[in-house]
Amino acid sequence: MRGVHFTADLFDCRDPDNLLRDGRSLASLCEELASLSGLNVVARQFHAFGPGVQGDGGHTGVLLLAESHLAVHTWPELRAVTLDVFVCNVASDNTAKAQALLDALVARFDAARVNRQQLVRGLPP
Repeated sequence: MRGVHFTADLFDCRDPDNLLRDGRSLASLCEELASLSGLNVVARQFHAFGPGVQGDGGHTGVLLLAESHLAVHTWPELRAVTLDVFVCNVASDNTAKAQALLDALVARFDAARVNRQQLVRGLPP
């Protein structure tokens, strides 16, 4: 096995589409962007957290992809998001598709600051 794992931590999100709080829109957007990136969604699971001391609860969600997964976690009270895209690169190189998905999601939250990481996983080619 081999693949690539991208992560992004988003801070001070301006969130013009209210995705930090709107779990249905967030789930639909994730599925749409994954498909547009050329990845194959096979299942999805999203969970809404109830309101906390600081206001609205966030959401956590996962898309199971034929190529691996996307995970997203929102913290509306902190205006923060974490994104995680992992794809396998065995039958074909899905790196560009994963990068496109991550880039599209990052853009939608309109964060003032983004920390990105990339990790090559598994056996070398």
